[in-house]
Amino acid sequence: MNTKQLMDIALELAGLDKIPFDSGIQVPGEDLMKILIGVDMETPELLLAKELEYDCVVSHHPKADGARVEFSKVMDVQIDKMVSYGVPINKAQKMLRKKQASVELAGHVSNYDRHASAARLLEMPYLNIHLPADIITEKIVQKHLDTALKDQPKRTLGDVLDALNEMPIYKDALAGPVIRVGAKTDYAGEVAVLMAGGTNGGADVLKAYFEAGVGTIVCMHIPEDVKKAVQEQNIGNVIVAGHMASDSIGLNVIIDAWKKEGLEVTKMSGIL
Repeated sequence: MNTKQLMDIALELAGLDKIPFDSGIQVPGEDLMKILIGVDMETPELLLAKELEYDCVVSHHPKADGARVEFSKVMDVQIDKMVSYGVPINKAQKMLRKKQASVELAGHVSNYDRHASAARLLEMPYLNIHLPADIITEKIVQKHLDTALKDQPKRTLGDVLDALNEMPIYKDALAGPVIRVGAKTDYAGEVAVLMAGGTNGGADVLKAYFEAGVGTIVCMHIPEDVKKAVQEQNIGNVIVAGHMASDSIGLNVIIDAWKKEGLEVTKMSGIL
């Protein structure tokens, strides 16, 4: 197995035909048997992998090169997602633009070669897989909620929490599902799971969903300023499912596929 094959398996599971902007192979490698994977794999984890004689390190979050600098470009997939919920395409693009510009600014000034250079010096194959895992998570969680809530037209946020906690990975997580905007007795309305799009699209994007008819958004995380803005909008609810638990869902699907290919895979750094 080589790094390209590892990536190709993840892409196929997510239904993608090319590597997205937020993912990439920073240091290619061949004849891989022992993989060390985590949500955030940086220089300390690379050193640990070398010490423990692993063949390759895989990070979920982008840490290097184009995956870091061009991260904002992957957010364009949020436009198609908004359109699927009834947001006009021109409005979707404009609502995303503010957050996308902020992310681009941060990526441009980042030390994008920091961890990749360490991997090269260690001669350690190194890659990151972000959007593919998040797409898998989003589909699994949306399908679960659609099934669990289909016979509850007056579902509440409490019902959505209960449904999420039917999934062991959420129920057992230290940082599990919580209501960030709304209350348990509030009606949920249509529930949209937003976990694949680079990062949270910001208050404008959430407002666009609410104005299109979505009642509750389930996401991985929400910044304080966005939470406050959505509360002031007073038109929708937000449930945070949990960051590490949500990331783990898609990553575990990929890991299981790698194991079926005969690889030894060790999880760490946030993967449940």
